[in-house]
Amino acid sequence: MKKNIFRVVLLVGTIISLFYVPWILVWAWILPLPNTVQEQVDETLSHGFEGMIVYVDQAGKPPAFYTGGWKDRENKIPADPKSLFKIASISKLYTAVSIAKLDKANELSLDDTLADYFPELVGRIENAETITLKMMVQHRSGIPNFTDNPAYWEDEQENGKRALDFALDLPASFKPDKGYEYSNTNYLLLRRIIDKVLGYSHEQYIKETILRPLNLKNTFFSLKEVNLDDVMSGYYVGIDQDFKTNEYGMLATAEDVGTFLRALNDGSVFNEGERDIYASIYEFEHGGLVPGYQSLAEYHEDIDTVVIQFLNTTDFNGYEWNLSEISINRIVKIIKNQK
Repeated sequence: MKKNIFRVVLLVGTIISLFYVPWILVWAWILPLPNTVQEQVDETLSHGFEGMIVYVDQAGKPPAFYTGGWKDRENKIPADPKSLFKIASISKLYTAVSIAKLDKANELSLDDTLADYFPELVGRIENAETITLKMMVQHRSGIPNFTDNPAYWEDEQENGKRALDFALDLPASFKPDKGYEYSNTNYLLLRRIIDKVLGYSHEQYIKETILRPLNLKNTFFSLKEVNLDDVMSGYYVGIDQDFKTNEYGMLATAEDVGTFLRALNDGSVFNEGERDIYASIYEFEHGGLVPGYQSLAEYHEDIDTVVIQFLNTTDFNGYEWNLSEISINRIVKIIKNQK
């Protein structure tokens, strides 16, 4: 009798657990691998994304572009590989490169503390006297992430103008250099430090030291700098709104991001001595996520290939980010199979 009861309970538990399995992810993972990147783009779109852009730069081959779905769903404008996209946290790579360059030029030091630049933050950001710039670059500062503060999202466009306020007067996540926690506050402060050190904007510095030398003419810092018609629309699952008009910082074409990522990995974005500094503090690829926009920028050394993937549909409570990672992994496998 007890065995039968146990079997029934086990069966019910199994049925319940199967109900909660993210089958869409399982399905996306086990589907037969297509023969071409374009077929994978079409397959990815079938999982509920509105539009997609993929840029592939294989060494020895001309860059290739793949698109599908909509640039603008309402106006039935197809996805365009030249569209500007909100690259979100991919922008951290540009900031980290700037920090490495300024460290090499002795304009700042990675061992400087947050309090050295902003003594007014002592007492408002815990451990400001011992948090170094290097810790901030590496997300090892313990400074709370302002985007983790629920109050920030009550009106994130307006609150974005005073984003630092949402990280002040909070307990540290951990003692400096004693843990890791991804925090957008780190890079907000790093950009302000660059501004203070230079006496002019970090945007101008990035233009002069990264964008112009690499001939990146389709990378911008704000919607104010671009024609809105050139920007890919952004959608959030369950919300009937185009997030294109929301300000989320840097925008770029997939080709510009790919060119930058190639230069980051082959070292051509750096002057002598800068790459070693950068390699000691940060990574060589990144992703980005804001409402309506998710992006992945990867370099695969074994096949000497840059892959940029833009998807203009998000759902922070769903599986879209996981699906995007599955998608780019499959794209890389397809490229490897073709070599």
